[in-house]
Amino acid sequence: MKQIEHERLRLMVFKSALELGKKVDEHLLEMYGLDKNEYTFILPLKENFFSDGHQKVEIMDTVRGKDVFCLTDIGNCSVTYNMRGFTNHMSPNDWIMELKDGIGACNCHTRSINIITPLLYAGRQHRRKTRENLMCGMMLHELEEMSGMKSFITFDAHDPGVEHALHKTEFDNFFATNVILEDFINNLPQEELEHLAFIAPDNGTVGRRDVYLNSFNSTAIDREAGSFIKKRDYNNLVDGKYPVIEHQYSGSSDLTGYTAIVSDDMISSGGSMFDVMEELKKRDVKKIYLFVSYALFANGIDKFDEYYEKGMFDGIYTTNLSYIPKEYQEKTWLHVCDCSKLLAQIIYNIHNDLSISSILRDKSYPVKLLEKKFQTQEKK
Repeated sequence: MKQIEHERLRLMVFKSALELGKKVDEHLLEMYGLDKNEYTFILPLKENFFSDGHQKVEIMDTVRGKDVFCLTDIGNCSVTYNMRGFTNHMSPNDWIMELKDGIGACNCHTRSINIITPLLYAGRQHRRKTRENLMCGMMLHELEEMSGMKSFITFDAHDPGVEHALHKTEFDNFFATNVILEDFINNLPQEELEHLAFIAPDNGTVGRRDVYLNSFNSTAIDREAGSFIKKRDYNNLVDGKYPVIEHQYSGSSDLTGYTAIVSDDMISSGGSMFDVMEELKKRDVKKIYLFVSYALFANGIDKFDEYYEKGMFDGIYTTNLSYIPKEYQEKTWLHVCDCSKLLAQIIYNIHNDLSISSILRDKSYPVKLLEKKFQTQEKK
């Protein structure tokens, strides 16, 4: 394919995010009015490993004077490489090293370097509690020092305060709220949207819950809000964590007939979510939907299948910003919302020095979509 020589925009898409990167490329070509059969913004790369485990990224075209947007998914565990005769799976550490290798291959010839890691590396290692490293902040600082990057783009950072590790670089933390809510509102019948309970599974997610709560600020909706508090056993440390004894609920005790929306940034093992489901069912909620930016399913999905079959929840809404195995995506209860157009719009605006405030703060869209749906139902 021919490169677009009259534009400075280039995408450095690593294997970890290739599927998402191709969709972003198509949206950008459409925005620029270019034929996707003739052009691409994606740089040709060679991502190789030596037999001793060292890796090498080689760029197969010039980046001199270009604005390069590097896209990688540190959550992709499906890519493998051979080392000394055995097979390794790429880990978050490997992907970050490959990102650094790709930036180094640019050899300071670019006009600007912009890094996109939707799932933030070491995002949960954002503050020091004991004798531990501030890994996320150190990673941001190292990238800033080595590349002179112009902007760092992520989605739903576990704690956006990690921005303080950067002093010379733009840090933009976006949310896929509108993309998730658009799919959710379009999928559900009106009667399931008229009575909604917005639930925070722990104290750390109250702010996220409130965003969803206020996104449904319509006189047509009866809204309730609640949250859970994790009671832990500080006398025992199991696998580096203090075990949760109980999820204690705070909020309206009568949720009979409500559709519950439980929101969090990610599902890892899912342990907390299972407890929350059980507690909500005790309060006679009619439907339970989980909203998460990242469905990691670190311990597999067998238990989710089991809980779905038992009627403990009705669906999970997540994004395609990080890797989800194909066989998981085929589950009827998993709704993967496509964020490639949103990401393309972000790249387009930043590359062209346009404002991104509307992308960051457009919170009225869900209400407009909801009221339009209700008006359409009334006409029928």
